[in-house]
This record gives sequence, structure tokens and C-alpha cells, in this order.
Amino acid sequence: MGNLRRDILNAPNAITVARIGMIPLILAFTYYEGRVNSFVAGGLFAIVGATDFLDGWVARRTNTVTVVGKFLDPLADKLILMAVLIMLVHLGRVPAWLVILILAREFTVTGLRTMAMSEGIVIAAGQEGKYKQSLQIAAISFLLVHYRYRVDFLAFEVDVDANVVGTWLLYISLAFSLWSAWVYIRDFFKAVYTQEDGGPGGGQGS
Repeated sequence: MGNLRRDILNAPNAITVARIGMIPLILAFTYYEGRVNSFVAGGLFAIVGATDFLDGWVARRTNTVTVVGKFLDPLADKLILMAVLIMLVHLGRVPAWLVILILAREFTVTGLRTMAMSEGIVIAAGQEGKYKQSLQIAAISFLLVHYRYRVDFLAFEVDVDANVVGTWLLYISLAFSLWSAWVYIRDFFKAVYTQEDGGPGGGQGS
């Protein structure tokens, strides 16, 4: 129990817990919408999304990679994504079917990754998954900001509708999301069949 308490309180896991703790704050600013609150919600989400790498980086740098961290880090990502997308559906900014597809993809890949780890199979994350994550962070940040803003580009000014930009980015991220899911599922079954045939990472009866 002492080791578990120490693992929970180490620096990388404290960062992950802090990211999870930001969820109610982001939801509160989103629910009580207004130009200022929406801008703050978008900014907070962008910060939380941009610091996704931070806990893992600190864990590797300080050699404090733990079982608790391996559980908390993906859990934080899924909780943040799920909570904000459901709130956006509630506010009518995102269609429900789109959120269902995104969340179905996330839980499917997470389930396969858990099964792969239990069998000692390591499947490297593809570049398309990183594109998906970056696009999702940008899309949801714009959707949270929501309002139209006049942006000055020195020589000219344009009206930027944050909700429209966010919606299009979310559709693009969905394409990468489905693509990365297909790649992961393909690699998962390829690794399973290789293991059953006695290839690397496996053997008969493993």
C-alpha cells in the first residue's frame, strides 16, 4: 500500500491528476457560456491538451514510470475528451452521431491495447494517431471558444467563426481517427497471428 501511495503522489501522476481536476473547471466555463467564459474554456482545454505529453516526459526523465501512471494517463485523456464532447452535444455545438463515432473509436482501440499488453504484444502508435490527437485538441478548443471574432492580419481583417472552424477540424480529425483505428486493428490482428505462429513476442501456447 505504501508503494501505491508513493506512486500516486509522484510528480508525473500529480500532473495527470491535475489535468483530470481541470475537467469541472472547463465544463463550468463552457456551461455558463458567454464570450469571456467561452474563451477561457477554450484556452484551458488547449493548455490541458498541449500538456498531454508532459506527465509521460517527466516520468521518463525521472525514471518514475509506474503502473498507476500507465493507468491514469490514458484515463485522463478519455475523461477529458468524453466530458467536453458530451457538454458540446448538450449545447448543440456538435452532432451526437459524431461524438458517438469518436468515443467508440477511442474505447475500441483502448480495449485492443489492453488485450495486447496482457499478451505482451507491443504495437507502436502510428503517426496518423498523433495527427488525430492534434486536430482534436485544436477542433475542440475552437468549439469551446464558439463565437465569431474579427482577426487583424495587419494588411487586412477577417471574421473568424470559431464554431465553424472547430466543426470542420473535428470532421477532419474524425477521418484521421478512423484511419488510425483501422491501422491499429490491422496491426493488432497481424501481431496476434504472428504470435500464434510462434513469431516474435509469442510462441506456442502463449
